[in-house]
Amino acid sequence: MPKDIDWKNLGFSYIKTDKRYISYFKDGKWDEGTLTEDNVLHISEGSTALHYGQQCFEGLKAYRAKDGSINLFRPDQNALRMQKSCERLLMPQVPTEKFIEACKQVVAANEDYLPPYGTGGTLYLRPFVIGVGDNVGVQAADEYIFSIFCTPVGAYFKGGLQPANFIVSEFDRAAPRGTGAAKVGGNYASSLLPGKEAKKREFADAIYLDPASHTKIEEVGAANFFAITKDDRFITPFSPSILPSITKYSLLYLAEHRLGLEVEEGDVYIDQLDDFKEAGACGTAAVITPIGGIQNGEDFHVFYSETEVGPVTKELYDELCGIQFGEKQAPEDWIVKVK
Repeated sequence: MPKDIDWKNLGFSYIKTDKRYISYFKDGKWDEGTLTEDNVLHISEGSTALHYGQQCFEGLKAYRAKDGSINLFRPDQNALRMQKSCERLLMPQVPTEKFIEACKQVVAANEDYLPPYGTGGTLYLRPFVIGVGDNVGVQAADEYIFSIFCTPVGAYFKGGLQPANFIVSEFDRAAPRGTGAAKVGGNYASSLLPGKEAKKREFADAIYLDPASHTKIEEVGAANFFAITKDDRFITPFSPSILPSITKYSLLYLAEHRLGLEVEEGDVYIDQLDDFKEAGACGTAAVITPIGGIQNGEDFHVFYSETEVGPVTKELYDELCGIQFGEKQAPEDWIVKVK
């Protein structure tokens, strides 16, 4: 086990691990794939990933369960989402079975880097597909790479489950009928500047409104938004330009079936924040980050508290993490065992 890793104080940054998975698509099919120690990709200068953004990625985690086993959380949903991203960018889809098997191989090969149970850390997996080969024209590539690497991580936002404040950005994250629902790098490239400006003003990140009307909340940085109404309804924005978060859909299920809340995907208007008693950002990396307050122009709206976590948000967090770490019974097919 690596001796120089402080498991309880991991951030969200790259730590090189021993092995990663790589598979090549040539002549219309994927090869079997293999594990390699090389963390440097060797690709053509004409690769479409470099020039035309023909690439997509995923994010999921492996968890050391209470009984010592290793859990993957709903990897089939990551496989399906990556398939949709590939379809949108004219890239070959990675079959679900191949995707999950590759994830298992990477976790098993890097088990020494999986944070121990009780530290709060996880092993973050980053699958991706990129267009490669000798290209120059604006068209889909003939060759592709599917790869997965992993790195041990702690909390995405400093402080873990503590409220963070966000600011509404004037920038758009994605176009109304663009690639917002696909997990592609261009969506994140466009968020770098507004994210930097938000942090400069001492906010955790930017909040993006719908690109068509700038009246409805869509995303919170690189995470999905949710809120709890004053009459205990769980609501999350619905839009074709929002990335369909696996964490969000898991919370929708848990809010309804475990907490007994009414749930809804719908419009969340930025000028109607008074309707909500709690709010949060959710995603694989962030898990759940309670939103203390939102700065919108000159107005600063506080939800439950800037310093304390709301009770419903805390209950959702405990339920989700309990399932991921094997402390609570998981809904059918949510957990895939690596060992």
